[in-house]
Amino acid sequence: MRELDVIAAQLGRAPRAKSAVAARCKLALPIVVEVPPVLEHGEPFPTRFWLSCPLAHRRIARLEADGGVKQFEERRKTDPAFSKEVAETHARYERERDALIEGDPKHRPRGGVGGSNGGVKCLHAHFADAAAGNTNPIGREVADAIGPLICATPCVHERDEAVVKNSAWREPPRDDG
Repeated sequence: MRELDVIAAQLGRAPRAKSAVAARCKLALPIVVEVPPVLEHGEPFPTRFWLSCPLAHRRIARLEADGGVKQFEERRKTDPAFSKEVAETHARYERERDALIEGDPKHRPRGGVGGSNGGVKCLHAHFADAAAGNTNPIGREVADAIGPLICATPCVHERDEAVVKNSAWREPPRDDG
């Protein structure tokens, strides 16, 4: 399958930029893609790692709907050690993203994970950062909370020479052992 077509089918839309796969699932499909910090038309894009996996997206959306962002933000404000880790994560993310910028674009992306200015903005972005192999305390805890991402059926497949969402895909039950 063509990589960008797989990502587009997972997202339900074309990616905003050429993206490279940063992490894959057991079925060898993308979980996370790396996005350039400045899009082709010069638009800054602060989110370096974008979640493409429908299973992870669905489970993290539930965490956010249950107040997960607010809970992590509250913890960041009240737990000095956790706050320090989060600040270090944002600084590393911004530094690594900024190192990828070529030339002097008119507009530069700002902020840390998900464009945040130090707070907790998006659990999807924190998870994507951690799944891409980076140290991210929020992403690590989100990964633990959503359980293993092990699908029996792929979320996308080829049909009529196109890559499309697989209508046979179902969210697998949680099996935390």
